[in-house]
Amino acid sequence: MSTSANENPSQSTDTHNFQAEVTRLLDIVARSLYSDKEIFLRELVSNASDACDKLRYEALTDPSLSEGEGDLGITITSDTKSRTLTISDNGIGMSDEELIENLGTIARSGTAAFVENIDKAEGAENNLIGQFGVGFYSAFMVADTVTVSSRRAGSNKCNIWKSDGKGSFTVTPSDADHPRGTKVVLHILKNEKEFLEPERIKQIIKTYSDHIALPIKLADKDGTTEQINTASALWARPKSEVSKEQYNEFYRHVGQMFDEPWLTLHNRVEGKIEYSNLIFIPSSQPFDLFQPERKNNIKLYVRRIFITDDCEDLLPAWLRFIRGVIDSEDLPLNVSREMLQNNPVLTRIRTGLIKRVISELKKKSKKDAEPYALFWNNFGAVLKEGLYESADYRNDLLELVRFSSIKQDNLISLKDYIDNMAAGQEDIFYISGESMESVVSSPQLEAFRERGINVLLMIDPVDEFWLPMVSEYQGKKFRSATRGDIDLETIGKTPEKNDEPTPAVNNALSNLTALLKLTLAEEVKDVRESKRLTNSAVCLVAADDDMDMHIERLLRQHKQVDSAAKRILEINPMHPMIIHLAKALAKESDNKSQTIDDIAWLLLDQARIIEGESPPDPSAFAKRMADIITMGLTV
Repeated sequence: MSTSANENPSQSTDTHNFQAEVTRLLDIVARSLYSDKEIFLRELVSNASDACDKLRYEALTDPSLSEGEGDLGITITSDTKSRTLTISDNGIGMSDEELIENLGTIARSGTAAFVENIDKAEGAENNLIGQFGVGFYSAFMVADTVTVSSRRAGSNKCNIWKSDGKGSFTVTPSDADHPRGTKVVLHILKNEKEFLEPERIKQIIKTYSDHIALPIKLADKDGTTEQINTASALWARPKSEVSKEQYNEFYRHVGQMFDEPWLTLHNRVEGKIEYSNLIFIPSSQPFDLFQPERKNNIKLYVRRIFITDDCEDLLPAWLRFIRGVIDSEDLPLNVSREMLQNNPVLTRIRTGLIKRVISELKKKSKKDAEPYALFWNNFGAVLKEGLYESADYRNDLLELVRFSSIKQDNLISLKDYIDNMAAGQEDIFYISGESMESVVSSPQLEAFRERGINVLLMIDPVDEFWLPMVSEYQGKKFRSATRGDIDLETIGKTPEKNDEPTPAVNNALSNLTALLKLTLAEEVKDVRESKRLTNSAVCLVAADDDMDMHIERLLRQHKQVDSAAKRILEINPMHPMIIHLAKALAKESDNKSQTIDDIAWLLLDQARIIEGESPPDPSAFAKRMADIITMGLTV
């Protein structure tokens, strides 16, 4: 929505409403979401740095874009008299459309959900805006008005964006001779004048932005300038000269994160090819971790010049949680995205990075089990994608995977599982499902628990895809606990035997099984007495040659298979309900056939419900249940 009002014959001002999410975000900012208001300067300087990087990249194919304006850099000007703080850069600049898009909307996926949930956070310690690339709006914590004037490289048109952060903004063409780039002017609030003091500005830049590989200059109102940052690429410095605080701030800058890195890898590779890398593994999940695009978040530089942050060949999708910078000495400066595809130099860099990350993860997994469990809970589901996609690294990744299990509270490795297998056990047993609650309570696990046999719990959707690709580990086959052909009689400890049923009861159970099989012949492959159930009355299992039940459900949900395969219905011959049912049916006359049918279908639907499925005919299920309850109440 916009309206126009003419200021003079040559200019018109367009007034726009902020996107709804921005309006809410500004309201949150007004309540000081950041615990440290000084963060605003870091965010604005970071934006300016990105603008300069983008210009350098575009100038590789169009050198005219960077002509004039001198060397790239950022200037901060403080004017205590007018109470303004100005951050200017001579980077790529923005057109009027880009001003509206970048400063009036939140285009990045995930931010709307962030705004939806942020109100639930308590206190002022929730420094989260930086995670979502919307730090520009933090300026309104210290300013009552923000003015942005910008001219895009290659254009002679300047536009001025202005807002008080209260729901709308204006965009006005300017006749002024504006240099290339962007100038952000903050009219500082009276009670925030500390941010106009030169020493305070220097302290903030030294703390948060010293790593930026561009000169950041502080200018007074007379135009005298002083460089206030080191302006050397952090990844090019020796590790001994970089502090933990500098690493953390660079991670937040390059990764658009607001936590501290879980792991920092900084090294230089020399030899046939040379490159430096400074990469980080976050300590929390990035908001875009499970987006369908599965894009990596690595910036590629060539000899300290930014090339692209969209190079899918730098790291595989299963390492997309990594943030950081790769700087190559061997790629040409005019390299294009097309040239990057299948580039042998990039292939070797990729291989080196993957091996380094896997090596460091192996060290962490062996030395620091508890911190590694934190990493696994955040990124294990993503790392397991590599088991399916990258055969070259499958054995390495199998050493890194961790699982929950029915016998241990902590996560265990496959090696731990094999080292502690029950007597007589030859296979790795697992059960998969949609949630931890559903798999833990599955009746298929009752005999495993009774015999002391551990079972791995797999609840990530990717598990059903990598398991068929792997099939075994160290000679031990993966076997689903829901398979009908599993025989546990010779594995683990022998359970205590209950009183054996009498011959008459055994005969009644055989008759019950036969009646159920006859009644349900169109719905199940077989009905049989179970050796896996100890507490539950019934369960469904997959036939030996059929697909695992959980993966079939997933495929049906995504319409990859048309119909469900018939299952085997197992009944527990020691369960009181089954025994009483067998005895009761043995006494029934032929005119009670409807009761037998109802009971058979109720048992099948009960087994389906236990598996997380709905009865195919809820109305019929409800009627049968009501009829059986009525019969019981009238006896």
